[in-house]
Amino acid sequence: MGLKDALNNVGDSIKGAVDNAKDAASEAGHKGAAEAEQQKRDVAGNQMTTGEKAGSVLNQAKHSTLGEVDGAKQEVRKDV
Repeated sequence: MGLKDALNNVGDSIKGAVDNAKDAASEAGHKGAAEAEQQKRDVAGNQMTTGEKAGSVLNQAKHSTLGEVDGAKQEVRKDV
């Protein structure tokens, strides 16, 4: 049983590393999208309608939240 357990631990470590890499990439993408929404509002300014601004704010909040979720998943894996 010792070798089997060791191999399972190695497999779990590799899977965790791959999952962390995927989540890190996803987190970066979401944070970039959130920043892009902010910059879009900064550049367009008063040319955007209220509806467009509200949609942009909601998109920014969505991407920020998704990025935080991906970061939290990585933190949870560290604690396990």
